[in-house]
Amino acid sequence: MNANDVITSYVNEVALQLPRKLRNDVAFELRALLQEECQAKADETGRPLNADMVVDVLHSFGHPNEIAARYRPAVTIIDPADGGKFLRLSIIGLVLIWSLGLLANLNQPIDSGTDLIRALSSWWGKTVIPSLWWPGVLVINFGIASWARQRFPIKATWKPRAHDRILGGRVAVALGLTAMMCGIYLLMNPTWILDVVWSGKAAPAAYTALTYTESFLQRQAPYLLTLVALNIPFFFAVMIQGRWTPLLRRIETGLSLLTCAVMTWTILDGAIMMSPASDSTAKFFMGLIVAFSLVMMGVEFLRQVKPRPNQSLQV
Repeated sequence: MNANDVITSYVNEVALQLPRKLRNDVAFELRALLQEECQAKADETGRPLNADMVVDVLHSFGHPNEIAARYRPAVTIIDPADGGKFLRLSIIGLVLIWSLGLLANLNQPIDSGTDLIRALSSWWGKTVIPSLWWPGVLVINFGIASWARQRFPIKATWKPRAHDRILGGRVAVALGLTAMMCGIYLLMNPTWILDVVWSGKAAPAAYTALTYTESFLQRQAPYLLTLVALNIPFFFAVMIQGRWTPLLRRIETGLSLLTCAVMTWTILDGAIMMSPASDSTAKFFMGLIVAFSLVMMGVEFLRQVKPRPNQSLQV
């Protein structure tokens, strides 16, 4: 990584902890400030600016979490002046809810210890737990997290991470390509698994369950197979490149959107498999793939950081 990559990694890690409406402006301001600091350090030492020098400056500047806290607007869930009132009202409200729920459950005929245990279990499951569910769990968890941060402040040294790195590296892409090619073969001939496991002696109903309908084979199958197959040369290019470039990201998004569109068309337009049970299962998992892909693309879009205007260090 060069000096610019290190600063980009630091700025991204800070900006992604901020509200989206502040993210790009803060990224621009912070990047300009860090560039000035690093350039001043290089001028002071009389040495060319490099990644190690930038890391030293950033270590003295502070951990990204600490910098993000300075830019992040203060959010107070409960005003300190209302802390005592909040605690008293919480206790009174919970006691009232639990008491009414207990009375409702004990109002039923109780003729034995088993009936009493059943009533108490119902009260616990239908009254006590729901009364704590959302606000209670959030308050408790955020309270513990706040205490932990104050009691054990972050001491780990920050390390830069390339924003365009491939998760798992080239090995992960190679393994993914192998799995993808096996999956394509299985999609083209799903009954192959029956021949392997049962040596071609599986029941006819099993073969029917894994047989595509003629309408699917003539309509959606060619498009789906083409889109899935296009992932093979695409991920070969990613593996050779060794990182995600903006062009590769755009191609990935385009392929994903087209695949989701064709899958949605497939789900809504007739049967996929000959067996109704297999057809429902195939459509269910196809719907999950579409939903997951769209959610991941949405998350990726929201996590973008684009400092304005674009500047780079002269190294």
